[in-house]
Amino acid sequence: MKKEFVVIGLGRFGGSICRELSEQGMEVMAIDIDEDRVNEFASIASHAVVADTTDESVLKSLGIRNFDHVIVAIGDDIQSSILTTLMLKEVGVKKVTAKAQNDYHEKVLIKIGADQVVHPERDMGRRIANNIVSNNVLDYLELSDEHSIVEIVANESLAGNTLIDLDIRARYGINIVAIKRGKEILVSPQAAEPILLKDILIVIGADKDIDRFEKKMND
Repeated sequence: MKKEFVVIGLGRFGGSICRELSEQGMEVMAIDIDEDRVNEFASIASHAVVADTTDESVLKSLGIRNFDHVIVAIGDDIQSSILTTLMLKEVGVKKVTAKAQNDYHEKVLIKIGADQVVHPERDMGRRIANNIVSNNVLDYLELSDEHSIVEIVANESLAGNTLIDLDIRARYGINIVAIKRGKEILVSPQAAEPILLKDILIVIGADKDIDRFEKKMND
């Protein structure tokens, strides 16, 4: 069955989520208080509605509690973001993901019942910073404050070694969960698998351990 989503706030972040969900064939109701933005998404989303989501009666009239997941992507208006999140939980929405502007905003969103809080600007900033700082890191996904999944390009110091030779788990406490090789992906690679130059290693572990491994690669 198709999942049904609501995206509230059609700025850059909300708009990109709306587009991506629609492209994946999901049912999406797009909501914003700005009529021009709503018109822009009328041909993209399944439904596009001009509405004030801080009004409980409006949310009820839209039947919002029947949707699987609501994303609150309201931009600069922190008060509207908080009130909308609160109303969504009060009318019985099962899963609410809310965008936070800062740590204080995040604390309030969690207190009032948001199931997931995201910091797109901060997290994207971290990903870009990691990519800029390292020649080897292609992508970076934060799992928690201290753990990440990182894509690292194998350089000359790794090429030709097997996973047994490198003994990465014992030496660094990190795991190579997959190797991308051209269009092929080796999931849970065998210990005897040799690493080739330009292989992309998908590594999971504590940030400090990944940093140690990456520094050693570049020695």
